[in-house]
Amino acid sequence: MNPEELIPTRRSLLSRLKDWDDQESWKDFFDTYWKLVYGVAIKSGLSDPEAQDVVQETVLSVAKKMHHFKYDPATGSFKNWLLLITRRRISDHLRKEYRRPPKHESPQEPSSQTGTIEQLADPAEVKIDQMWDEAWQKNLLDVAIRKVKAEIDPRQFQIFDSYVLKEWPVKEVKKMLGVSATQVYLAKHRISALIKKELKKLETEML
Repeated sequence: MNPEELIPTRRSLLSRLKDWDDQESWKDFFDTYWKLVYGVAIKSGLSDPEAQDVVQETVLSVAKKMHHFKYDPATGSFKNWLLLITRRRISDHLRKEYRRPPKHESPQEPSSQTGTIEQLADPAEVKIDQMWDEAWQKNLLDVAIRKVKAEIDPRQFQIFDSYVLKEWPVKEVKKMLGVSATQVYLAKHRISALIKKELKKLETEML
């Protein structure tokens, strides 16, 4: 497969998502964004099962609204549209959680958490917007690395992965992979440049 097709432009992907039967495009969408939604849900205070529910509910909401969504960066970004949907699903779970009486209290007893229900369920209070921006950037970087990895020599990426991503000392990289220090530094320089270029491209495509 052409590496360029691994992560298609968002405009192209969003157009194909209007067809509910296009399973390949929906799989592409899920693979690209589920970690982003899941990570923000976890950081908002949800449990693993709840975060997984948010992912499923967000994807379902996107599917239901996709026919009416118009990709126009001039009037609103896909990034913010997806954030709005995710934030609502997270808020639903937070409200549900903090309205549930603790196990040691009967339903009639006032919960010590009652006063903070709205505060904790308020997306602004849990800083979902800020977490979304941070997670979005990380997701872009992950996608960029994945694309570059598919385009270059596996041996070169292994050197880069060991030295830059896994943060092995140069001596250990040399010993384990049988390469010189010069090869390590060259791999870092070359692949870092490719990732930065891809990241810049994705920042335009995925907004």
